[in-house]
Order: sequence, then C-alpha cells, then structure tokens
Amino acid sequence: MNPDSALGIAAAIEEPTPAGNGPESNIAPRPWTVEDAKELYLIDRWGADYFDVSDDGKMLCAPLQGRGKKVAILDVVEQAMRDEGLSAPMVVRFQDMLHHRVRTLNEAFNRAIAENKYRGNYRGVFPIKVNQLREVVQEILDAGRPFHYGLEVGSKPEVFAGLAFHSDNESLLVCNGYKDDAFIRTALIGKKLGKHVILIAEKLSEVLAIVRISKELGVEPEIGVRVRLVTKGAGKWAESGGENAKFGLSTAEILEAGRILRDAGMPGAFKLVHFHIGSQVPDILIIKRAVREAARYYAKLRRMGHPIEYLDVGGGLGIDYDGSRSNFHASMNYTVEEYARDIVWNIADICDEERVPHPHIVSESGRAVVAPHAVLIVEAFGNVERTNVLPESMPDHKLVKAALETTASLSEKTLAECWHDLLQTKEEAQKLFELGYLELDVKATVETIYWGATDRIRQIVSTLDPEDVPDELNDIETQLAGQHICNFSVFQSLLDHWAFGALFPIVPIHRLNERPAIESRLVDITCDSDGKVSKYIDRTSERDTVPLHRIDSGPYYLGIFLTGAYQDIMGDIHNLFGRVNEVHVFLDEDEECGYYLEETIEGNTIAEVLHMTQYEPSDLAAKMKAQIDAAIKQDRMKPTEGMRLLAEYERGLKAQTYLTL
Repeated sequence: MNPDSALGIAAAIEEPTPAGNGPESNIAPRPWTVEDAKELYLIDRWGADYFDVSDDGKMLCAPLQGRGKKVAILDVVEQAMRDEGLSAPMVVRFQDMLHHRVRTLNEAFNRAIAENKYRGNYRGVFPIKVNQLREVVQEILDAGRPFHYGLEVGSKPEVFAGLAFHSDNESLLVCNGYKDDAFIRTALIGKKLGKHVILIAEKLSEVLAIVRISKELGVEPEIGVRVRLVTKGAGKWAESGGENAKFGLSTAEILEAGRILRDAGMPGAFKLVHFHIGSQVPDILIIKRAVREAARYYAKLRRMGHPIEYLDVGGGLGIDYDGSRSNFHASMNYTVEEYARDIVWNIADICDEERVPHPHIVSESGRAVVAPHAVLIVEAFGNVERTNVLPESMPDHKLVKAALETTASLSEKTLAECWHDLLQTKEEAQKLFELGYLELDVKATVETIYWGATDRIRQIVSTLDPEDVPDELNDIETQLAGQHICNFSVFQSLLDHWAFGALFPIVPIHRLNERPAIESRLVDITCDSDGKVSKYIDRTSERDTVPLHRIDSGPYYLGIFLTGAYQDIMGDIHNLFGRVNEVHVFLDEDEECGYYLEETIEGNTIAEVLHMTQYEPSDLAAKMKAQIDAAIKQDRMKPTEGMRLLAEYERGLKAQTYLTL
C-alpha cells in the first residue's frame, strides 16, 4: 500500500465525521438547542411539568409546577458545596413538591367524589415503607392535614414511629404486615389515645390475636381484612397480588373472620376491606378490574350484615419514569385524575347495583407521592472511550494493510461487506496473537483501525432509514459506547435498578445547550462489575446507553431523577459506601434566588459505616497505633513520622465514604 494513502486513511479514522452527517458530507450540523436536549432526554414527558431546561442549559425544577419559581438544580448543588461544605454524591429534596403531590392526590379524589355524587369520603394514607425518613414523613403529614391524610405502617418499628407522629385523630393509621402480640399491643395504644387505628388481618390467626389482646386491654378494636384477589397486577411487582400472593385471606377465611368477631361479641369491629395488587401498576385496566372485584367483596359482606365502613384499594398508583405514557413497566397509561375517577366510579357502580352504602375510600399511594421530589446528583470524574489514534510508524503487516484497505472502501453501498471484512481481520489478528505469531504493536494497530472504522460505520448508519440498516449493525451504537465513571454506589443509591431493573431518567444538570458527544454508560466506584447503570429510559421501551458530554474542564454533574421512593431506605452498604449528603430546598419569594436551603444532612463517615459492621473506630485507631509504635521501636520510621501517619489515619475515619474529587 502507498504510505501516503495509509496516512490519509489514518487521518479519517482519527477525525471522524460528526454524528448525524454522512461520511462524505461537508454540511455543518444544525445548531444544538435546549429544545433538542428536552426531546433527547424526554424531559417534557417524564418531567410532568416539574422539570425544565433553562436557556443556558441548566436543569430546572418547578416544585409547584406552573405556580411557583423554577430553581436551577446546579445552583442548589453549588450553594450546598460553597456554604455547607458538602460534595456530590448528594440527594436534593424539593420539599414543596411533597406538599404539591399530596394536594394533587387528595384533590383528585375529592373532585371525583363530587363529580360522581359519591356518598363517602376519601381518607388516604401514606405508606411509610416507601420512604421512612422523618423529614419526608413530617412534610407529608403537614401537607395532608387539611385532608385528614394519615399513615400506613407495616412493621413494629414503623408502628412506633407512626404512633408518635400521627396527631390528627380524624385521619387513619392503617397497620399492615404480619403481626405478633407486641405489634398488636403497641397499635392498640393508639386506640386508647383516641386515634383511628385499623389493624389489617393478613391471616386468620391475627384476628384471634387482636380479639384476645383487645379484651385484655379493654379496648374496642377496628379490624380490616386483606382480600386475596384473583386479579393480578403487572410489571416488575405483579406477583404482589393474585391468588398466590404473600398476604391476604381467602373467601372462606374472610367469612370465618366475621364469625370469630361475632362470637367474640365484637361484630362492630369489622371496619375495612383491603387489597393490594402490587407497586407501580402500569395499566389502568388492571386497577379497574381489581377495584370492581374488591368492591364486590365489600358489597356482599355489607349485605351479610357486617358494618364495614372503608374500602382500602392499596397502592399501585404509578410514576411515568420513562415518559412513554404506556403500559410498559417503567410507565403508566393513566393520570392521577383518571385513577381517582375510575376508583370512585367503579366502587359506586358496584355498590349501587348491590344497594349498599358507599364506603369511605382509602388508598396507600407512596411512590406517586414521594418519587418526584428527590434528585440524586452524581459527579462523573472520568469517561472511558476507545482511542482511534494510530501509531506514527505503521507496522508493515498484511493484516494492517487489509484493515486499512477495508476502511478506504467504506461507503453506504459497501457497508455490510466492509463490516464482515473488518470482523474477519480482527478475528485473525486475535487468533495469531493467541498462537504467539503476532506482536503487540500489530495487534494494537489492527484493533485501532477496526474501532475507527466501526465509528465511521456508525456515522453512515445514523444517516440511513432504519429499514435500510443491516440487522447486525442495529446495535452499533452500543458496541461503541463509552463509560462515565461516577462517584457513587448503585447498591447504595439505586438498589431498585440493580435488583429489579427499574428505570430512572438520567440527565446532565448543566451543559444541555451543548450537543452530547458520545453514547455512554454510568459505572460506579464499587469494585463490583454489577456496579453500573445498564438500562436507560427510551420513548418506546429502554436503551442500553445514554448520550452524554465528554468531560473536559470543570466538574460534570448528572441528575438521576424520580428517586424519592424506596431508594433512600433500601440502600445497601456494599463496599461500605454509606448514605450520601442531603440538601432540602424550600421555595421562598423573599429570597433573592427564590429559595433557601432549609436543612442539610451530611452522609455517613467512614467511622460510622465501619461501626455498622462491628469495627469500632477507637479499636481500629488503637490497633494502628500499636503497629506504628512497633515500627518506631524497630527503627523503621521516626516517631514524628509515625505520629503524623496515625493522625492522618484517625482524620480519615471522620471523612465521608465517597471519593474526594
């Protein structure tokens, strides 16, 4: 091959044509706008009017949607760093959004009740298992007070917390979950205090236990039964419902529960029918079927003389994580308003048909209330891409020449043939290397040419109609994807993604007025190969990569959105990475910036997470001191140096678990 030709091909590999233009095109790409960014990251869809982009490319949060100020998330992060000494990773909580979500849910049910002339009230409860953090629960109770919005608890620790914070005796305290005597006794303390506590029986033996303990305490209980419906949910948590569900009573057991209460002289204690078909139900038709089935149970039991007052439709109200507005597991094909209208109408329809009173409606929506208010901010401190830079001196080898010749003939017409030739050349190079017949410089050159040519193929593919792209090249973007290394732990902050494949919108919180340069994946700083975000939202289903910018000068921050449900509580301290920093934001018109940082909470220190795993910091420091003292006695270090190293070790125990960038 002519050396000049080889250099020309090398130059083409090193400087690929910008994405979106054909390899022979000299037309400059259309200027990038923030509207392009909003469309690319589907912000207008999953953002639900809570999130937007400023003209200078910053992600904005509007906690009250159109009624309040929009806050630049980057400004909050930088203020927390400057004024409070915090660093990423951090969770930014927009507390006004919690208030807005609670009002939205309650007002939707109240409108539906009025529109349908429904003869009952709505008494929602927040299931604190979704986010047990004190400041979150407190804000929800404050927002819900005008609506008598209560709490749902499902364990003994949650009962203790719920009793203490539940202060509105017109609101409900619903007790789910398996119960022992201590659980029941603690809950009935609330009845003694005049609270509206309803104990949900998950199995028949719990009815007997509640009756026994109530008589011991001299208190009239309020009891509900969870019905094991035939209707099942859909999506990641579909198995929460159905006839083989973990919780609930069969039809025969419900009738037996009624008999037990009558025989115990407590016929009036049977107050509630409950069901749950799973979290994040994407399809409204499933919710309708479940509501009608449960309403039929309520109606038949009322006709039998049981004085039931409440029908609890459980959780399941979804969040549109991907913005597709579909019945995909990461989405929902309905709105909060439609959800409320369908529940109210279907219950009323069954009750009117059966000629029984309309029950008060209870729902246990958690995800829909808290998910949008929290944004996880992570800093990407490195991106890994394949290099296309060829050596100055090209090795004289037939495989190098073959790869260069294939690259030179690349065009739209030769796309598939050139791809096959490149694969063959790369495979031959690998085989020769494994047999010891190929030097490293030749192998490196062949691979560099291969990846450079693959990038040019990607550029050509991007200009074609999808129907004209060979099947084997449909995943070319994935093959070329880079990696953004981010200072966080998937296991601590995105456990739902690792465990269930749950999707979350991921968007840079700045530079959105710049065109993204590469398709990439987020990897964390744990030593586990699963420590990565492997799936990303897409308009139709999900994708393997996300478009991001290259990290050049200054920090690069990414927001992982809609993380307020479960992620705060379910985090695992894999690799001993602890809780991240938190910033709580409230809107305030009197502030020049329109908001203030109401509270900041520092994440776990190294000493704290070591203590969680039975390593006492004082003991660790003492052991290190003993080793340093021994080294000093052996003249392996001077006393001054030893004390300096010990002080550095002890100071490090007080630092946070994440990298200092």
